[in-house]
Parts: sequence; C-alpha cells; structure tokens
Amino acid sequence: MVHLMKAVGFLFAALLLGYIGFNTYQYFFDTTCPQIKVIGLDQDAYYAGDVVAHLVGDDNYKINYFSVWLDNKPIVTEFVVKDRHFNYPLSIPVQNLQDGQHSIKVEVKDSTYHHNIAELQRVFYTDNIALQAVLVRTESEYKVFQGRCLHVQFQVNKQIAKATLKTLSQDFICYPEEPNSLIYECFVPVECETTPNEYLFSIDIVDRVGNSVVLENKFQVMAFPFKKQIVTVENSKVEEEAQATSLTEADFESKVAELNQNSVHQKLWRGPFYVPLNMSGMSTEFGLIRTTQHKGRYAHKAVDLVAPAPRSVVWAAQDGIIVLKERYQHTGYMVAVDHGYGVLTMYFHLEEFAHNIKVGDVIKKGKPLGLMGKTGYAKGYHLHWELRINNVSVDPMQWTKKDFF
Repeated sequence: MVHLMKAVGFLFAALLLGYIGFNTYQYFFDTTCPQIKVIGLDQDAYYAGDVVAHLVGDDNYKINYFSVWLDNKPIVTEFVVKDRHFNYPLSIPVQNLQDGQHSIKVEVKDSTYHHNIAELQRVFYTDNIALQAVLVRTESEYKVFQGRCLHVQFQVNKQIAKATLKTLSQDFICYPEEPNSLIYECFVPVECETTPNEYLFSIDIVDRVGNSVVLENKFQVMAFPFKKQIVTVENSKVEEEAQATSLTEADFESKVAELNQNSVHQKLWRGPFYVPLNMSGMSTEFGLIRTTQHKGRYAHKAVDLVAPAPRSVVWAAQDGIIVLKERYQHTGYMVAVDHGYGVLTMYFHLEEFAHNIKVGDVIKKGKPLGLMGKTGYAKGYHLHWELRINNVSVDPMQWTKKDFF
C-alpha cells in the first residue's frame, strides 16, 4: 500500500512538473496570436434596431484582456479575462447610430511574455429608415400591345436589396434605371400569343435589413393586328446552308436559352436603342404571321430591315457584350449582344463579320458588327434584327422610341 501511494505521489508530481514546465514554456516561447471571432455581426451586412453580437476568443496560453472600439471610440476598455477562452455578449445600439457605414475593432492581448496581440476589424452598415415605395405611373397608363414590352417604374426612399416583379407566371428582376438611382424599373415582355385581357402584377421589394413592401397593380394587353405572309424558301438554299454548317435552329435556341441564363446582372445600356443600320425600309414587320413549306405557320418575331445598298454596315444597337458569333443554317452569319438583365439583341444574315470582333468583347453603341448580307434562309439582302427579354422576343423598334423610356 505504501509503495502504491508513493507511485501515485511520484506520478502526480511528474504531471505537476510537466504542467508547470509546459506552461512555463508557453509563457516564454509562445508567439501565436489569440484567435478571435465576432458572431452575429457580418462583414458588410446591414442592420436595424439593436444588435447583440458575441466576441469569442481562444489562446494557447491565457488571454489577458480585450478592448473594443465602435467607430474608433472605445466601448470596452481592457476587459480582463485571465483564461484561455472567453465568450462576451456585445450589445451594439444600431438604432442610435447614423444610417450608413460603421466599424467595430477588437484587440485581444494574451498573458505570455511576448504579449501577443490579435486584431479584428469588421465593417457594417445601419439602416433604420422605414421602407417606402410607390409606382411612378398611374394605373390607366399600363397598357401594352401583344409582342411589345410593358415598362414599369417605381420609386423607393432608399437603396434596396432586391425587387422582383411577378406577372404572366414569370418573375422579372427590377433594377435601378441609372447607378445609385432610387427609381427602379422592369421590362416585361408580352408574347405575341398572349391573350388580350387584363392581368395583375405585383412587385416584391426588400430592403437591406429584410423589411419588405409589395406594390400591386394591373395592366391591359391589347390585340395587335398582325399581318400575314406566305414565303417560299428554295430547297437549294436549304441544302446550301446545310452544307455550310451543321448547326440547326434547335442548336441556336438551346444556345440562346443558355445566354439568357448567363446574362450579366448589370444594366449596360442607357436610353433608346439605335436602329442597327442605315435603314431605307422594313421588308417584314414584327409579329407577321408567316407560312413556309419548311416551318408551317409561325410568327416572325423580329423585324427585317433593308438598306440602300447591299453589304451596308450593321452596328450594335446599344452598349453590351458580344456573347455569340456563329453561323447557323437558318440565321447564316449572326451576332448576339447581351445588354444585361436578360436583354439580348441578335443580328442575322450577315455577309461577313466586322474585323477583330470576338465573343467576350465589350462593344459600344454604333460600333460595327458586320455587313448586311443574305446568308442563311434569306431570299435577298436584309438584316433580321431580333430583341429578346428573358428569351421572349419582342418588337425591337419599340426600344428605339424616346417615349418608351
């Protein structure tokens, strides 16, 4: 029994000396800074009311104290810890702070010989203003023809996180009409086949702290008297294009759907669009009901423009990014430009592409894309100009009118 007690005593003494030795080693030689986190106060996030965050700290040896500054003013000064871990609730009176940018700085010092210091700074924003929003136009003005766009604008009293317009079983992103503007807008494409009727729309608006407002209204889709046309495409032309490229109309539609999904979430255009060539006339209006031996009966969801001379220059209708430069059987040489938020313009039947343009290029309004031609299923020299929003084709000529915007 005596031997057992001696053994236990020796073991305890060894452990004690080991612990003292380990702690002594850490005290003199540990140069590792404490680990600190701020939980409940995220970087660049927005807050309203009062916020209770938690400061959590850990150290290999022992934390001596920590200090906290709010906007460079001390709110906690050398709070003593004397432990390896701490969890400190930090109340931030956000409702008493001016709306805008603020910062929290935390400094933690350990108790080692080197007094290792860790610092953390976090920027956040306050938003205590109640969210308000109102539609810019009156109810009676919300009318749109089949195949055109409904342009909806609303004004808010501060910057918001997001806004979504819901109608016609689709969701549409709303965005500022100009950078930092408090007027937001949305362009709703109305299919040629949409039944003339009265439809409801709602706009869900959410600010940066999660408050929400819903605006509701209705609009009238009016019937448009689309004309009719019978067109014959020579079999030799179809065979010629099949030999020139293996890319079919199905390939084209699949690609355009992909481009719509990947459209940049940035408004790249401003103001009316240009007519994309020196137009002398329009050979085919938008929405014309066309009948051909290859496609049967369908709506021609673009405009066919002609110029005074073949091989006339075709230019970009607006600022954007070139996202497609290809040859398909029905389009011939074509270019597609992404203007942001799902707005794409397309230019068919080009004779050739402009020199040095390539996919990914940022292009300015009026810059050349190519020359008017008759490649693809074209009977003569013309430009097929198409505009799609969320992959719905609408009359591009509407976008050239000043009063549309």
